[in-house]
Amino acid sequence: MEDDRVMSFDDWCKLNCFSRSTGQRLVADGKGPRFIQLSERRKGVTVGENRRWQESRLIDSAA
Repeated sequence: MEDDRVMSFDDWCKLNCFSRSTGQRLVADGKGPRFIQLSERRKGVTVGENRRWQESRLIDSAA
């Protein structure tokens, strides 16, 4: 996917395999990626921003 392609909030949740409520909690707690306000009622996130967010959450394996 191109880095500047915008995903909807629901698509972002599906891509990262968590529920809408978990996504809302991450965003409310400031632990999610930066979103773009697409309209008064819609927000989205770019593929590139999601990728950076995922990379920031990488952990070293305990194994």
